[in-house]
Amino acid sequence: MAPFFQDNVVFADAPAFTICEEAAFDVIARENLLDRAMGPMRRKKSSEKLRRNRLPAEGLALVARDHNGVLIGTVRLWHVDAGVDASGRAVSALLLGPLAVDPAAGGMGVGSALMRAAIAAAEARGHGAILLVGDPEYYQRFGFSADKAEQLVMPGPFERRRFLGLELEEGWLAGAAGVLVASGVRAPSARAKPLRRAA
Repeated sequence: MAPFFQDNVVFADAPAFTICEEAAFDVIARENLLDRAMGPMRRKKSSEKLRRNRLPAEGLALVARDHNGVLIGTVRLWHVDAGVDASGRAVSALLLGPLAVDPAAGGMGVGSALMRAAIAAAEARGHGAILLVGDPEYYQRFGFSADKAEQLVMPGPFERRRFLGLELEEGWLAGAAGVLVASGVRAPSARAKPLRRAA
């Protein structure tokens, strides 16, 4: 049985956890979880350049909580321009990541439930495609393939075989080529402060 939505909460197959939109108070727990699951080098990845100082796409920052309300998983999606098409039009897409699950919650299906919930939420909001960098052996089960991203490039080092795409609308990435560029809303702290005039 796939996860289902009820009152903005996604209930997964396993009764041991639920999935919902991330809340403001999740920041510290999320960052600690990412450090535990991915290590300190996570901030040096090419995909981080596209997330830095940006806000996730609206409604597409999800967390998994155990039956005590403790955060045990996270996934976020970000607005990017996925190159341009044959007519020179910028192709909008989402960049997924990072997806992380607390090592103590491994084997519960949290990662799969987060992925399915994220894809369903992105599709429900009318987005055309999702891109990510990850192991194809894991992400192929959700419909991702390297073919969909073959003409696209990350802004920094990346493994071609691990750069994957999923079209939520058929043909969305057809002909898209170029380097991914962040296009999401800037985080409030990243916005330039207005200059004060001298008295």
